[in-house]
Amino acid sequence: MSHNIESANGGRWGIVYVPMAGVKKKHRRWLQIKEYLELKKVPYDYIQSEDYGAVERLTRMYVENGYKTIVVVGGDMAVNDALNGIVSSSVENLDDISFGIIANGIGNDFADFWGLGVDNYKKAVDCIIKGTRRKIDIGYCSYMSGDVAKKRYFLMAVNIGLGAQAIEISDECKRYWGKRNPTYIISLFRLFLHRKLYKMHLKVNDEVINERLMTVCVGNSRGYGLTPSAVPYNGWLDVSVVYRPELMQMVQGLWMLLRGRILNHKQVKPYRTKKVTIYSAEGASICVDGRTLEYNCPLEISLMPEFLNFIVPD
Repeated sequence: MSHNIESANGGRWGIVYVPMAGVKKKHRRWLQIKEYLELKKVPYDYIQSEDYGAVERLTRMYVENGYKTIVVVGGDMAVNDALNGIVSSSVENLDDISFGIIANGIGNDFADFWGLGVDNYKKAVDCIIKGTRRKIDIGYCSYMSGDVAKKRYFLMAVNIGLGAQAIEISDECKRYWGKRNPTYIISLFRLFLHRKLYKMHLKVNDEVINERLMTVCVGNSRGYGLTPSAVPYNGWLDVSVVYRPELMQMVQGLWMLLRGRILNHKQVKPYRTKKVTIYSAEGASICVDGRTLEYNCPLEISLMPEFLNFIVPD
């Protein structure tokens, strides 16, 4: 796609478009976005990727080829892959790079946090055209995968245990059957009723926790509701440690989670910290912004304050 005019925030946009999974006529939305970009005379190039693993590589390519405005049209996992592509690029100084998102996925929690939900693509485009930038914090998780040291960056949260398993089931069901399929609701409900516990050993601030836990969430922002007070611009990580609730407490907890009040639950202990170390998490899945890790402990979760220019609404 070739354009010759300049946008208000300077230069051409490098867009990675990831079609929404689990819906019919999934390209209709991109045609609407494309039409609006043309109407606004936005200069851009775009690449379509239906392989989530390619988003990181394509985004890195844009940055290393001089694009200053990187835009991902996709859901939370696509946004996470794009973030990792930007941060892992060979460009050492990212001060000139701006990151924008147009929600288009089965999960859009980070876009929703900024009021840029999946139904607001025109608002998202207008926001990127205007180019109001804010430095935001970037979380990271350092870990071993076999004998290889790795680092995964995140905008939202690291979930360990039942929370990670719920995200895996949620994304899998919605990807293949859509958001409204009853299999999704039934699978999550059965998972939470099971109330499985995981033997975890971790350190938050100066407190060492070595107990059987249901889930741990380390959030740079809302963390799928488990860290509702977290914001990606205060230089802190919020942590929610969930112990084993009784059955009725579990039902109450699900209701409180949906209402953004999970921190008031008796079986949830909140923290605010700069770093979390996970020494062991026996049998527990770990998700970073919904992306499942293949990991060996220990893991270190921390953040880089005011690291990336994110394009925000006024």
